[in-house]
Amino acid sequence: MTVRELQDAIIKEKKERDICILVHAYQRHDIWEVADYIGDSFGLAQEAAKVSSKKVIMCGVRFMAETVKMLSPEKQVYLANPVAGCPMAEQIEPEMLAALKAENPDHTVVAYINTTAELKTLCDVAVTSSSAVKIINNIVNDKILFVPDCNLGDWIAKKLPNKQMKLVHGGCPTHLRFTQRDFDKAREEHPGAKILIHPEARPEFVAQADFVGSTTEIMAYAKKSEDKEFIIATENSIVEHLQFDCPDKNFYALSKDCVCHNMQATTLADVYRTVLGTGGEEILMSDELIRDSRKCIDAMLELGK
Repeated sequence: MTVRELQDAIIKEKKERDICILVHAYQRHDIWEVADYIGDSFGLAQEAAKVSSKKVIMCGVRFMAETVKMLSPEKQVYLANPVAGCPMAEQIEPEMLAALKAENPDHTVVAYINTTAELKTLCDVAVTSSSAVKIINNIVNDKILFVPDCNLGDWIAKKLPNKQMKLVHGGCPTHLRFTQRDFDKAREEHPGAKILIHPEARPEFVAQADFVGSTTEIMAYAKKSEDKEFIIATENSIVEHLQFDCPDKNFYALSKDCVCHNMQATTLADVYRTVLGTGGEEILMSDELIRDSRKCIDAMLELGK
Protein backbone atom coordinates (compact mmCIF):
# COMPACT_ATOMS: atom_id res chain seq x y z
CA MET A 1 0.00 0.00 0.00
CA THR A 2 1.03 3.60 -0.55
CA VAL A 3 0.61 6.15 2.24
CA ARG A 4 -2.53 7.48 0.59
CA GLU A 5 -4.01 4.01 0.12
CA LEU A 6 -3.34 3.15 3.77
CA GLN A 7 -4.88 6.43 4.90
CA ASP A 8 -7.97 5.80 2.76
CA ALA A 9 -8.30 2.30 4.24
CA ILE A 10 -8.11 3.69 7.79
CA ILE A 11 -10.68 6.39 7.06
CA LYS A 12 -13.04 3.84 5.48
CA GLU A 13 -12.73 1.37 8.37
CA LYS A 14 -13.08 3.96 11.14
CA LYS A 15 -16.29 5.27 9.60
CA GLU A 16 -17.77 1.80 9.16
CA ARG A 17 -16.79 0.77 12.71
CA ASP A 18 -17.70 4.14 14.29
CA ILE A 19 -14.23 4.72 15.74
CA CYS A 20 -12.87 8.08 16.88
CA ILE A 21 -9.15 8.65 16.23
CA LEU A 22 -7.32 11.10 18.50
CA VAL A 23 -3.92 12.32 17.36
CA HIS A 24 -1.50 14.27 19.53
CA ALA A 25 0.23 17.22 17.88
CA TYR A 26 3.63 15.48 18.10
CA GLN A 27 2.55 12.64 15.81
CA ARG A 28 3.71 12.54 12.18
CA HIS A 29 1.71 14.36 9.53
CA ASP A 30 0.58 11.20 7.75
CA ILE A 31 -1.20 10.23 10.99
CA TRP A 32 -2.62 13.73 11.38
CA GLU A 33 -4.44 13.26 8.09
CA VAL A 34 -6.59 10.37 9.42
CA ALA A 35 -7.47 12.07 12.71
CA ASP A 36 -10.87 13.09 13.97
CA TYR A 37 -9.22 15.41 16.50
CA ILE A 38 -5.70 16.80 16.80
CA GLY A 39 -4.31 18.64 19.81
CA ASP A 40 -2.78 18.50 23.28
CA SER A 41 -3.43 15.53 25.54
CA PHE A 42 -6.18 16.84 27.82
CA GLY A 43 -8.01 18.63 25.02
CA LEU A 44 -8.15 15.34 23.11
CA ALA A 45 -9.60 13.54 26.14
CA GLN A 46 -12.28 16.20 26.43
CA GLU A 47 -13.19 15.84 22.75
CA ALA A 48 -13.42 12.06 23.10
CA ALA A 49 -15.88 12.48 25.97
CA LYS A 50 -18.21 14.42 23.68
CA VAL A 51 -18.39 11.99 20.76
CA SER A 52 -20.95 9.21 20.42
CA SER A 53 -18.35 6.66 19.26
CA LYS A 54 -17.86 3.84 21.77
CA LYS A 55 -14.34 3.03 20.57
CA VAL A 56 -11.51 5.55 20.72
CA ILE A 57 -7.93 5.22 19.49
CA MET A 58 -5.19 7.41 20.98
CA CYS A 59 -2.22 8.10 18.76
CA GLY A 60 0.07 9.42 21.44
CA VAL A 61 1.54 7.99 24.63
CA ARG A 62 0.15 5.88 27.46
CA PHE A 63 -0.76 8.55 30.02
CA MET A 64 -2.84 10.28 27.33
CA ALA A 65 -4.83 7.13 26.66
CA GLU A 66 -5.32 6.74 30.42
CA THR A 67 -6.74 10.27 30.61
CA VAL A 68 -9.18 9.46 27.82
CA LYS A 69 -10.34 6.39 29.74
CA MET A 70 -10.70 8.41 32.95
CA LEU A 71 -13.00 10.91 31.22
CA SER A 72 -14.86 8.24 29.21
CA PRO A 73 -14.91 5.07 31.36
CA GLU A 74 -17.79 3.63 29.37
CA LYS A 75 -15.77 3.60 26.14
CA GLN A 76 -13.19 1.20 24.78
CA VAL A 77 -9.94 3.16 24.63
CA TYR A 78 -6.91 1.88 22.71
CA LEU A 79 -3.30 3.05 22.55
CA ALA A 80 -2.21 2.60 18.93
CA ASN A 81 1.33 1.59 19.87
CA PRO A 82 1.64 -0.17 23.25
CA VAL A 83 5.32 0.73 23.73
CA ALA A 84 4.68 4.47 23.44
CA GLY A 85 5.21 5.70 26.99
CA CYS A 86 6.33 8.98 28.54
CA PRO A 87 9.60 9.04 30.50
CA MET A 88 8.53 12.13 32.44
CA ALA A 89 5.21 10.57 33.43
CA GLU A 90 7.05 7.58 34.83
CA GLN A 91 9.81 9.44 36.71
CA ILE A 92 8.08 9.54 40.08
CA GLU A 93 6.79 6.37 41.71
CA PRO A 94 3.68 6.56 43.93
CA GLU A 95 5.79 5.53 46.94
CA MET A 96 8.11 8.51 46.40
CA LEU A 97 5.21 10.94 46.14
CA ALA A 98 3.59 9.45 49.26
CA ALA A 99 6.84 10.14 51.13
CA LEU A 100 6.99 13.71 49.81
CA LYS A 101 3.40 14.28 50.92
CA ALA A 102 4.22 13.02 54.40
CA GLU A 103 7.15 15.45 54.56
CA ASN A 104 4.99 18.36 53.34
CA PRO A 105 1.53 17.82 54.85
CA ASP A 106 0.62 21.52 54.53
CA HIS A 107 1.21 21.61 50.74
CA THR A 108 -1.39 21.16 48.00
CA VAL A 109 -0.07 18.51 45.61
CA VAL A 110 -0.36 19.59 41.99
CA ALA A 111 0.32 17.11 39.19
CA TYR A 112 1.20 18.00 35.63
CA ILE A 113 -1.20 16.10 33.38
CA ASN A 114 1.90 14.21 32.13
CA THR A 115 1.71 11.70 34.98
CA THR A 116 0.44 8.15 35.34
CA ALA A 117 -3.05 7.39 36.57
CA GLU A 118 -1.57 5.78 39.70
CA LEU A 119 0.36 8.94 40.58
CA LYS A 120 -2.73 11.10 40.04
CA THR A 121 -4.55 9.19 42.79
CA LEU A 122 -2.18 10.85 45.29
CA CYS A 123 -2.56 14.37 43.91
CA ASP A 124 -5.01 17.14 44.79
CA VAL A 125 -5.12 19.04 41.50
CA ALA A 126 -3.97 18.39 37.93
CA VAL A 127 -2.85 21.04 35.44
CA THR A 128 -1.91 21.30 31.78
CA SER A 129 0.91 23.53 30.53
CA SER A 130 -1.65 26.02 29.21
CA SER A 131 -3.86 26.07 32.33
CA ALA A 132 -1.22 25.72 35.07
CA VAL A 133 -0.79 29.40 35.95
CA LYS A 134 -4.53 30.05 36.18
CA ILE A 135 -5.33 26.87 38.09
CA ILE A 136 -2.55 27.19 40.66
CA ASN A 137 -3.31 30.87 41.18
CA ASN A 138 -6.89 29.87 42.05
CA ILE A 139 -5.78 27.37 44.69
CA VAL A 140 -6.44 28.85 48.14
CA ASN A 141 -3.33 27.32 49.68
CA ASP A 142 -0.12 29.28 49.01
CA LYS A 143 2.07 26.21 49.49
CA ILE A 144 2.29 24.04 46.38
CA LEU A 145 4.15 20.77 45.85
CA PHE A 146 4.45 20.46 42.07
CA VAL A 147 5.31 17.21 40.24
CA PRO A 148 7.04 16.03 38.15
CA ASP A 149 8.48 18.74 35.85
CA CYS A 150 10.74 21.19 37.69
CA ASN A 151 11.23 23.24 34.51
CA LEU A 152 7.52 23.81 33.99
CA GLY A 153 7.27 24.37 37.74
CA ASP A 154 9.97 27.05 37.61
CA TRP A 155 8.12 28.86 34.81
CA ILE A 156 4.89 28.76 36.84
CA ALA A 157 6.69 29.96 39.98
CA LYS A 158 8.04 33.01 38.14
CA LYS A 159 4.50 33.83 37.02
CA LEU A 160 3.10 33.37 40.54
CA PRO A 161 5.40 35.00 43.11
CA ASN A 162 2.49 34.84 45.57
CA LYS A 163 2.86 31.05 45.74
CA GLN A 164 5.50 29.01 47.54
CA MET A 165 6.34 26.39 44.95
CA LYS A 166 8.24 23.29 46.04
CA LEU A 167 9.58 21.48 42.98
CA VAL A 168 10.70 17.90 42.42
CA HIS A 169 13.64 17.17 40.13
CA GLY A 170 12.10 15.76 36.96
CA GLY A 171 11.32 16.77 33.41
CA CYS A 172 10.99 15.96 29.73
CA PRO A 173 14.13 14.31 28.26
CA THR A 174 13.24 15.62 24.81
CA HIS A 175 13.09 19.27 25.84
CA LEU A 176 16.26 18.84 27.90
CA ARG A 177 18.28 18.27 24.73
CA PHE A 178 18.52 22.00 23.94
CA THR A 179 21.93 23.62 24.39
CA GLN A 180 23.15 27.21 24.39
CA ARG A 181 24.97 26.41 21.18
CA ASP A 182 21.59 25.60 19.59
CA PHE A 183 20.28 29.03 20.54
CA ASP A 184 23.39 30.89 19.43
CA LYS A 185 23.46 29.09 16.09
CA ALA A 186 19.75 29.62 15.47
CA ARG A 187 20.00 33.35 16.20
CA GLU A 188 23.03 33.63 13.92
CA GLU A 189 21.45 31.75 11.02
CA HIS A 190 17.97 33.28 11.36
CA PRO A 191 18.43 36.69 13.05
CA GLY A 192 14.92 37.88 12.29
CA ALA A 193 13.10 34.74 13.42
CA LYS A 194 11.00 34.55 16.58
CA ILE A 195 11.84 31.72 18.97
CA LEU A 196 8.78 29.86 20.24
CA ILE A 197 9.42 27.50 23.15
CA HIS A 198 7.60 25.05 25.40
CA PRO A 199 7.87 25.68 29.18
CA GLU A 200 9.18 22.13 29.66
CA ALA A 201 12.55 23.48 28.46
CA ARG A 202 15.17 24.60 30.98
CA PRO A 203 14.63 28.06 32.55
CA GLU A 204 17.73 29.61 30.99
CA PHE A 205 16.40 28.77 27.54
CA VAL A 206 12.81 29.76 28.25
CA ALA A 207 14.18 33.19 29.21
CA GLN A 208 15.70 33.60 25.74
CA ALA A 209 12.51 32.89 23.79
CA ASP A 210 10.10 35.36 22.26
CA PHE A 211 7.03 33.29 23.14
CA VAL A 212 6.43 30.55 25.71
CA GLY A 213 3.44 28.24 25.52
CA SER A 214 1.95 24.80 25.11
CA THR A 215 2.19 22.97 21.80
CA THR A 216 -1.18 24.21 20.56
CA GLU A 217 -0.43 27.72 21.83
CA ILE A 218 2.86 27.73 19.91
CA MET A 219 1.08 26.67 16.73
CA ALA A 220 -1.69 29.23 17.19
CA TYR A 221 0.85 32.00 17.80
CA ALA A 222 2.78 31.15 14.64
CA LYS A 223 -0.37 31.03 12.52
CA LYS A 224 -1.73 34.37 13.77
CA SER A 225 1.56 36.25 13.82
CA GLU A 226 2.45 38.68 11.07
CA ASP A 227 6.08 37.54 11.35
CA LYS A 228 7.35 35.26 8.60
CA GLU A 229 10.16 33.30 10.30
CA PHE A 230 10.04 31.14 13.41
CA ILE A 231 12.45 28.93 15.32
CA ILE A 232 10.48 26.13 16.95
CA ALA A 233 11.82 24.98 20.32
CA THR A 234 9.69 21.93 20.95
CA GLU A 235 9.29 18.47 19.36
CA ASN A 236 10.41 18.76 15.76
CA SER A 237 7.20 17.38 14.23
CA ILE A 238 5.67 20.80 14.90
CA VAL A 239 8.01 22.31 12.32
CA GLU A 240 6.57 20.07 9.61
CA HIS A 241 2.96 20.66 10.67
CA LEU A 242 3.40 24.42 10.58
CA GLN A 243 5.08 24.20 7.18
CA PHE A 244 1.94 22.51 5.86
CA ASP A 245 -0.40 24.97 7.60
CA CYS A 246 1.55 28.13 6.72
CA PRO A 247 3.41 27.62 3.44
CA ASP A 248 4.02 31.38 3.19
CA LYS A 249 6.14 31.31 6.37
CA ASN A 250 9.47 29.71 7.25
CA PHE A 251 9.92 27.41 10.23
CA TYR A 252 13.20 26.06 11.62
CA ALA A 253 13.90 23.48 14.30
CA LEU A 254 15.98 24.87 17.16
CA SER A 255 17.70 21.48 17.40
CA LYS A 256 17.61 18.46 15.11
CA ASP A 257 17.81 16.35 18.27
CA CYS A 258 14.51 17.51 19.76
CA VAL A 259 12.68 14.31 18.84
CA CYS A 260 10.40 12.35 21.17
CA HIS A 261 11.06 8.74 20.26
CA ASN A 262 7.99 7.59 22.17
CA MET A 263 5.75 9.89 20.16
CA GLN A 264 7.41 8.85 16.92
CA ALA A 265 7.02 5.14 17.73
CA THR A 266 3.46 5.14 16.38
CA THR A 267 3.17 4.45 12.65
CA LEU A 268 0.32 4.66 10.20
CA ALA A 269 0.35 0.86 10.05
CA ASP A 270 -0.14 0.77 13.85
CA VAL A 271 -3.24 2.90 13.44
CA TYR A 272 -4.53 0.65 10.66
CA ARG A 273 -4.09 -2.52 12.71
CA THR A 274 -5.76 -0.92 15.72
CA VAL A 275 -8.75 0.14 13.62
CA LEU A 276 -9.04 -3.44 12.34
CA GLY A 277 -8.86 -4.81 15.88
CA THR A 278 -5.61 -6.71 15.29
CA GLY A 279 -3.24 -4.23 16.95
CA GLY A 280 -2.92 -1.63 19.66
CA GLU A 281 -3.64 -2.18 23.35
CA GLU A 282 -6.91 -1.60 25.14
CA ILE A 283 -6.50 0.58 28.23
CA LEU A 284 -8.10 -1.25 31.14
CA MET A 285 -8.53 0.53 34.49
CA SER A 286 -10.49 -0.52 37.55
CA ASP A 287 -13.45 1.58 38.65
CA GLU A 288 -11.52 2.47 41.77
CA LEU A 289 -8.47 3.69 39.83
CA ILE A 290 -10.64 5.76 37.50
CA ARG A 291 -12.49 7.29 40.45
CA ASP A 292 -9.40 8.12 42.47
CA SER A 293 -7.24 9.35 39.59
CA ARG A 294 -9.99 11.56 38.23
CA LYS A 295 -10.41 13.54 41.45
CA CYS A 296 -7.46 15.81 40.67
CA ILE A 297 -8.78 16.38 37.15
CA ASP A 298 -12.22 17.29 38.47
CA ALA A 299 -10.50 19.72 40.85
CA MET A 300 -8.68 21.28 37.89
CA LEU A 301 -11.93 21.76 36.00
CA GLU A 302 -13.58 23.31 39.06
CA LEU A 303 -10.68 25.72 39.65
CA GLY A 304 -10.61 26.64 35.98
CA LYS A 305 -14.19 27.86 35.86
